Amino acid sequence: MTQTTEDALSWVQQRGGGALADKMGIEFLEFSLERAVARMPVLGNTQPAMLLHGGAFVVLGESLGSMSANLHAGPGKLAVGIEINATHTRSATSGWVTGVCTPIHLGRTLTTHSIEIDDDQGRRCSTIRITNLITDRPGIA
Repeated sequence: MTQTTEDALSWVQQRGGGALADKMGIEFLEFSLERAVARMPVLGNTQPAMLLHGGAFVVLGESLGSMSANLHAGPGKLAVGIEINATHTRSATSGWVTGVCTPIHLGRTLTTHSIEIDDDQGRRCSTIRITNLITDRPGIA
């Protein structure tokens, strides 16, 4: 398990959030076991009505929650999402949205995180909860 906030942020920036997170422009800003923060541009992630797509909120939330669970899981382990839900309470039409991820439960085999996503004015747009299952990384005995 990574010990310092700087090491954890370096770990997630080096590992990356995956091809989908890259395509959506997600940027990891802060990362530790206690709190992870990332942002995503609205531009390029909208539905035809020019509102941020609801699925884009979920991608940001899952990126934060899954990466946080993998940090907790540590070397030789893999955390995979098994449940996610989202409540969208406001739309975003411009600028960035920022997600703040905090743990609800950090267990040996399960983690649950809450992700609160706000717009540039600090207004809540979406609240997401994700549960990840921690398993052995394939190919690791």
